[in-house]
Amino acid sequence: MYEVYDKSLIPLKAKKGQKLASELKFYNREINKRRIGIEHVFGKLKSFRILCERYRNRGKRLGLRFNLIAGIYNFQLAK
Repeated sequence: MYEVYDKSLIPLKAKKGQKLASELKFYNREINKRRIGIEHVFGKLKSFRILCERYRNRGKRLGLRFNLIAGIYNFQLAK
């Protein structure tokens, strides 16, 4: 399964046959408000084909290319 980090926030699920309490629904809503902005950034970054398809170049340069794409995205945000 997935490793859970100390600062990660995971939405809560209701138990089978039960409804989620209103305060837990509010908690999930707050998590999703934070998460949607991050998901939008990932979607924008995937407009670069190198990030949405299989990477076929040298593994050493993946970090460099990702940093360049992130720099381009940040530059567009600053405009």
